[in-house]
Amino acid sequence: MLTRRIIPCLDVKAGRVVKGVSFVNHRDAGDPVVLAAAYNEAGADELVFYDITASSDERAIMVEVVERTAREVFIPLTVGGGIRTTADMYRMLRAGADKVSINTAAVINPTLIEEGAVRFGSQCIVLSIDARRSDPATAAETGATWLVYTHTGGQPRHTGLDAVAWARRGVELGAGEIVINSMDADGQRTGYDLELLRAISAAVHVPVIASGGAGSPEDMYRGLADGNADAVLAASIFHFGEYTIGAVKDYLRERGVPVRQPAPPDVLRGAAQSPL
Repeated sequence: MLTRRIIPCLDVKAGRVVKGVSFVNHRDAGDPVVLAAAYNEAGADELVFYDITASSDERAIMVEVVERTAREVFIPLTVGGGIRTTADMYRMLRAGADKVSINTAAVINPTLIEEGAVRFGSQCIVLSIDARRSDPATAAETGATWLVYTHTGGQPRHTGLDAVAWARRGVELGAGEIVINSMDADGQRTGYDLELLRAISAAVHVPVIASGGAGSPEDMYRGLADGNADAVLAASIFHFGEYTIGAVKDYLRERGVPVRQPAPPDVLRGAAQSPL
């Protein structure tokens, strides 16, 4: 049976990790390099690093911060924000990322997914989707229960895309994973949007990562067991010391969810990254 992954998310703004509620009112959570190193030692399965204002500011991602972060971790690192071309993808992979996450740029130019998958392999391409539940009138008009938004680090923009259809299309183009973030649940700490997770998981054959809304180990369990996610992503419950990676894994293990045992630190430090 495949193990389920626990993934801390580092949302970075102006070189600092922040966490907000529904993408606003950001609270400082610390230095990304320090947090990444701590999560690496604590047994996180992967890390996700988002430069959350790169797209809205129309600038490149902070390569230097990615390089410093990558030097401190020996688990898979996914980097996103401001990645618009395959050259940007290459730059991030060379900086130490194992995967690149694309969101706004993929909506603007869907062929970017295919180009990245052809050049680097689908396993390197993560399609991140920020979705908000449609109001009844919009849902009746469009047939979409959830709609995709872009530029969510600044002024979110309505795309008119059905989130489930967009996930399916992204996988057809070559995305190897889907991160589905509920804008309604983000930072609310009331649990993931399980209906959204089930809809996305049923629509694609690649791993689906739940994002937005985790406030407890129980929420993470529900995302995996009831939402059918392959991995759960969380930020504030880890950043502010309410729960540890180990405590979450113990909780999941007690409920029959297969999770990875953390590797000893000396094994982690000896792990080598494959050069491009």
